[in-house]
Amino acid sequence: MSAFEDKMKGNWNQIKGKLKQQYGELSDDELTYAEGQEDELLGKIQKKTGKSKEEIKGFIDSI
Repeated sequence: MSAFEDKMKGNWNQIKGKLKQQYGELSDDELTYAEGQEDELLGKIQKKTGKSKEEIKGFIDSI
């Protein structure tokens, strides 16, 4: 498991709140986290926001 996956798993509620603040167009359904589904989640966020996966990962890493 990568450090990114560890962070997603360990701090998901905090990360979810920050993502909703930053990208108000994201819904709770789009931000449903399941362990092992990080790439799928990033893809949903990317599609909704138009940001790259690297930009989204960078934002999450900065939290």
